[in-house]
Amino acid sequence: MTAEKLRPLSPYIFAIAFFLIWELGTWAFNVSVYVLPRPSQFFSTLFELWDGIRFHAFQTMMTTLGGFVVGVSAGAVLGAAAGASRTVYTTVYPALVGFYSIPKVALVPIFVIWFGSGTVPALLTSTIICIFPVLVNVATGVATTERDMEDVLRALGAKRLDILRHVALPRSLPYFFASLKVAITLSFVGTVISETVAANRGIGTMMVRASADFDVPLVFAGLVLLAAMGIAMYAVFALVERRMVGWAKRDIDFVH
Repeated sequence: MTAEKLRPLSPYIFAIAFFLIWELGTWAFNVSVYVLPRPSQFFSTLFELWDGIRFHAFQTMMTTLGGFVVGVSAGAVLGAAAGASRTVYTTVYPALVGFYSIPKVALVPIFVIWFGSGTVPALLTSTIICIFPVLVNVATGVATTERDMEDVLRALGAKRLDILRHVALPRSLPYFFASLKVAITLSFVGTVISETVAANRGIGTMMVRASADFDVPLVFAGLVLLAAMGIAMYAVFALVERRMVGWAKRDIDFVH
């Protein structure tokens, strides 16, 4: 099999080799299950307890997608405004940089005070954590529109809003889709952070309870499931990016 044909299979080959080395290593060195369980142990736990785990996984996925949609919408609007207007950029951008520098786990207790424990704090944390990468990328895409092109369009009678709608925003699409792939992974992080602090369901909550019971295989099952969900959503947006902005072709892409 040639390297070209083998390339689409390389992620799966790597994953199998990684878990195989992990399995053999923990078995050879007799590593305790309470320190590092073998893949066969936590995959077995994932299969045996799937009915209960599925409930928490669905909760985490729905919360993440909800926060992602709201965060991406807000980030895209703010990014377009910041990229199109120097006044908006200089006014809003520094405040957002400062706000984004705050550890998101520090915001969860505030959300709990305001809204109580449960889904809302997780939704808000997921929303906030994915706004900034979308804002930065969209603002960069809009701001990099060539001045010569803008001058020509203005000479032809185009207004500022026309240039934004018909030139700047379409040209920022590659930046936007690149930010979606980053934002969806960060959105999972925000959801799970909140679930571990103030929630009664979700993978984060399940992992905290499992660690309290010293059920380490269940903790690792949750980690693997989160990784799988993140990879799946990343792949979806990579595929959408390839279909929507195929004209901005990259030499390296996640989905082939």
